[in-house]
Amino acid sequence: MQPAPETALAIAQALIRCPSVTPEDAGALTYVAGLLERAGFEVHTPAFSEPGQPEIRNLYARIGRGAPCLVFAGHTDVVPPGQEGSWTHPPFAGEVADGRLYGRGAADMKGGIAAMLAAALAHLDRHGPPAEGSLAFLLTGDEEGPAVNGTVKLLAWAKERGERFDHCVLGEPTNPNRLGEMMKIGRRGSLTGRLAVKGRQGHVAYPHLALNPIPVLGRVIAALTDPPLDRGTERFDASNLEFTTVDVANPATNVIPAEAKAVFNIRFNDLWTPETLAAEIGRRVATACEEARFALTFDPTNAVAFVTEPDDFVHLVSGAIRAETGLSPELSTTGGTSDARFIRRYCPVVEFGLVGQTMHAVDENVAVRDLESLARIYGRIIESYLPPRNSRGTCA
Repeated sequence: MQPAPETALAIAQALIRCPSVTPEDAGALTYVAGLLERAGFEVHTPAFSEPGQPEIRNLYARIGRGAPCLVFAGHTDVVPPGQEGSWTHPPFAGEVADGRLYGRGAADMKGGIAAMLAAALAHLDRHGPPAEGSLAFLLTGDEEGPAVNGTVKLLAWAKERGERFDHCVLGEPTNPNRLGEMMKIGRRGSLTGRLAVKGRQGHVAYPHLALNPIPVLGRVIAALTDPPLDRGTERFDASNLEFTTVDVANPATNVIPAEAKAVFNIRFNDLWTPETLAAEIGRRVATACEEARFALTFDPTNAVAFVTEPDDFVHLVSGAIRAETGLSPELSTTGGTSDARFIRRYCPVVEFGLVGQTMHAVDENVAVRDLESLARIYGRIIESYLPPRNSRGTCA
C-alpha cells in the first residue's frame, strides 16, 4: 500500500524549519524536490548567478508533456525574522498553537507552496499521472531579494528547453482578512526616483549670497503630488507617488545647505510605462526648480503594470474559490510587486493564496484550517483544469 500523501500542514512545517532567508536555501528546495520526485515529477534545480549578486538555487518540475500545462509558482525564500526573542513561537520551529501555524514564511509563502504541493500529490494519488495535459512547479529562492537570479532566469531557462505553459497560479498571500475574498489578476508597476536639488551654501544671515535648495525641494514635492498623476482606470486605482526620504545632512543651524535630496517611489497603473512616467516626472521637476540646478535619476525597474483579463481560466479559479469558501473573490490589482510580473510574459497568471495580515511580521502565522482549505481550492483547480483520463479534449 502506498503511503498517504503529505498534508499541507506537514509540508508547511517542514518548509518553515528550513531557515531559507534570502539568498540561503537551507534545504527547502531539496525537500520539495524529494516530494515531487517520489510522485513521478521530472525535477530540475538550476542555480543562477551574476557578478555582484548571490548564486540562487531554483526548482522546476513537471509531470506530463502535453497541453494544457498548468504551472504553480512561488518562492521558498523568506525575509529575516528580526529579533527572534520577540517571537512568541520560534520563527523556524513551525509550531502549531490554538489552531494556527507559526513561523517565518507561514503566510508568505511557504504555506501557499505547501498547499500547492499537497493538492498536486493528492490529485496524483487519486488519478495517477495525467493522460493529457501537464502539471508543473516553478519555485525560486530569490523573490524577497534582488529577484535577479530567480524566476526571471528560471523562466528563460525553461523556455530554452522547450517548456511551454498555458496558465499559472502564483500562491502569494492575496487575502486581506478572510480566505476567499480576493485574488489578484494584475499588479501595478513600480518606479523609484532619486532627486538632488543643487543650492549654494552660505551663512543664514546673508541669504542673498546663497541659494537655499530646501524651498525649491518643497516646490518639487508639491508639484509631484498635485495634480495627481491620473485618476485610475477600469482595472487599476490611481497611480500613487510617495516620498520615502528627504535629506539635507546639515548639522549646523547657521548654514544654508548646498544640496537637498529626496527619494520617491511610484506605484503606477496601466496608463503609464516607466519611460512615459519618467518623462512626466522630469517635466514637473524642471518646472518647479525654475533657476535651481537639479539631478534626477531613476532606478532600473522590471515592474510594469499588467492585467490578466477575466476569461475562462480566471472564472475557473474563481469558481474553485467560491465552491470551497462560499465567497466570490474580488478581482484585484492592488498591492506590491510579485514574480507575476515575469510570468505574465509567458502565460496568463493569477494570484491566490493565504491571508496576509502577518506576512513579514513578528509571529507570522496562518490558520491551519485556511491552509487545509487552500489545498482543497488548489485541488479543485487541478481537477477542473486537467482533462479527465478518458477525455480527448482540453479543459481551460
